[in-house]
Amino acid sequence: MTIKSRPQPRPGVMDIDAYVPGKSHAPEGVAKVHKLSANENPLGPSPKAVEAARAVASNLQLYPDGAATRLREAIAARHGLNVANIMIFNGSDEALALLARAYVGEGDEGIYSAHGFLAYPIYIRSVGATPVPAKETDERSDVDSILAAVTERTRIVYLTNPNNPTGTYLPFEEIRRLHAGLPKSVLLVIDAAYAEFVRRNDYEAGVELVAGNENVVMTRTFSKAYGLGGARIGWIYAPSHVIEALERVRDPFNVNAVAIEAGVAALHDRDHVERSVGHNEQWLRWTSEELEKLGLRVTPSVTNFILIHFPEDERYSAAKADEYLAARGYLLRRVSAYGFPNALRMSIGTEEANRGVIAALTEFLKA
Repeated sequence: MTIKSRPQPRPGVMDIDAYVPGKSHAPEGVAKVHKLSANENPLGPSPKAVEAARAVASNLQLYPDGAATRLREAIAARHGLNVANIMIFNGSDEALALLARAYVGEGDEGIYSAHGFLAYPIYIRSVGATPVPAKETDERSDVDSILAAVTERTRIVYLTNPNNPTGTYLPFEEIRRLHAGLPKSVLLVIDAAYAEFVRRNDYEAGVELVAGNENVVMTRTFSKAYGLGGARIGWIYAPSHVIEALERVRDPFNVNAVAIEAGVAALHDRDHVERSVGHNEQWLRWTSEELEKLGLRVTPSVTNFILIHFPEDERYSAAKADEYLAARGYLLRRVSAYGFPNALRMSIGTEEANRGVIAALTEFLKA
């Protein structure tokens, strides 16, 4: 069959590097697997969320509320927001992609931090635009680099804060400085997927900036602190005109009924979120300190994961460590595609998993 005898993707589509998620399977024969590659909640979802999801199962013949009203109202009540400026999505990924579809087009440019979420350049390329990475400083997003990358063709700036996979963050004053330097026609998207884990006085997820401006959107997720990654629930807080634009490009019934009810119940179980954040705070500190005792450099993190840097010695490289750990049931995330060929990202797991990784790496580095 010749290539002209079948439908062809539009130019540029096949030049996009497909997103590759973290590993979820260990080599054959491994008895117990600890998946630490996707920043999932080691405590799982709230039991109340599980109960609410099960209760919906007997009515799956019914379409969900297309506006996800109950979930929007619950989010508004939890965060003190205007419900009309909240919109729910099939994961925050859907929101991030639709923002590109609605505001970026052929010949435009979109900026993202060089070590930022791999999906950003995918979303930008998918609409025929050019992704522009902005250099980071000390594994941290750099406001001056982002502003220097702005041209008359810039339409959107994606900023994960805190960032993935580095775990670093920008103080709110830096976010304000970034916004002040952007043209009013450029949309600033603050991806605050890990906001619940941050315990710093100079951090703000973005609500205040959205409330006072017409060109800022904050995205959030239930996949991390709430432990509902499998339900795929994301949401945004945005100016009314952005909500109106996204209503025209989103799929109808884009959030399923199970996710809506699980999300409402999860929001009402504050104790579970506090336990999850407390567990993370304890083991993030312990794991970071233990890794440093082994002589490994760790990028200081305020999230539920750690970026671990390995020696330049080929015998103790990230690739070799990844292989060694996987053979023992510990699945971490290779981050070569993020610009860190000799590092691994480790999600904070259960006590057993965290201690197991340290023990395995101790053996690996002594081998």
